[in-house]
Amino acid sequence: MKFGHYVNMSNTDQAASLPAAARAPIPALAYLLTGCIAVIGSNSLVLGPIAPAVAASFATSVPAVMMAAAAFGLGTSASALFLARYIDRIGARRMLQAALLTLAAALVASALAPTVIALVAAQLLAGIAAGVAMPAIYASAAAIAPPGRESGTIGVVLTGWTLSMVAGVSLSAVLADLVHWRAVFAAVAVLAALAWTGLTMTSLSDARKAGPAPAPLEALTTPGIIPLLVACAAFMTAFYGVYGYLGDHLHVGLGEPVSANGLAALAYGVGFGTAALLDGVIDRLGARRVMPFAYLLVAVVYVAIAAASNSYGLTLAMVAAWGLANHFGLNVLVTRLSALDPSRRGTIMGLNSAVTYLAVFVGTTGFGPLYSSFGFAICAMVAAVLMLVAASAATWRSR
Repeated sequence: MKFGHYVNMSNTDQAASLPAAARAPIPALAYLLTGCIAVIGSNSLVLGPIAPAVAASFATSVPAVMMAAAAFGLGTSASALFLARYIDRIGARRMLQAALLTLAAALVASALAPTVIALVAAQLLAGIAAGVAMPAIYASAAAIAPPGRESGTIGVVLTGWTLSMVAGVSLSAVLADLVHWRAVFAAVAVLAALAWTGLTMTSLSDARKAGPAPAPLEALTTPGIIPLLVACAAFMTAFYGVYGYLGDHLHVGLGEPVSANGLAALAYGVGFGTAALLDGVIDRLGARRVMPFAYLLVAVVYVAIAAASNSYGLTLAMVAAWGLANHFGLNVLVTRLSALDPSRRGTIMGLNSAVTYLAVFVGTTGFGPLYSSFGFAICAMVAAVLMLVAASAATWRSR
């Protein structure tokens, strides 16, 4: 059976056959998961905009500070690979609760870090927590989605990234300017504690699968998963490679204050959130059909970002378009992966998170020398090439 035919038989691509009246509303629990995503996203995205302030505080360079983001990525990747497999056995809710508590502790440690090394260690712990939390959230979102509303439900949950951009990252740049960068991590720690409290008070089901947890790489035998993970790797490496140095480019390259980086995060978040209004298109056309075009759109946006990189105003506009395009790219990826094998959904989404945050490490460390030697525009062009790889993988059909 061809890969494309396999995916076409999923619930995702059957959405178009369901009449609009028969489609149930998106469950209220999806909005709780949105908040959990916002907390995870706030920490994973916050360091880029405040990196210049952190670097000045520790009398070091921005690339040195961004090693904390790389450590977060490595911790998340390893955790998602080796711990997320227990989601299917222990239950997504219990795993998410434990992860949120661990994240809160790691954020407090980040706020109190006396050195860059201590900050790196704290973010490594935060990554371990995120590596369990992200697949637990995605698995829960797919599990509670009504038939025919898979992309819509996942799209609502993904708007948590918008919240993390608008209410988290953009305000963090202002906090770093007006108070201190340490206040940023302290604030996110409070949000993590609130998310844990909200989760504890709800009735989110905790379905568990009997038997031992699957081996970490067992899900790689699932038909169609390899091309999707390749697309994920290219997509996320491009994003974190460009995002990690956007803040420094605006501050040092264009001479804008650190707080101006908050406007860039706001622009991205607005674009990302606006795209959620169009998620019904994915349900109607099918994620498999939309995916290559979504990634080609992201590639075009990266080229536009490179062309506009000498203008702050034009860069803001392109960053908004970047957010819109990336929303579609992330939605179709999560939708397709979660539909491959519902019985191993936690393990599959763990592999997705492992690849995603390995890409955080590769993106932040690999694009660092590119940025230092050739500038921000070249980083955006390299990201565009990576998106062509992602689009090619999205069209791959295997036996």
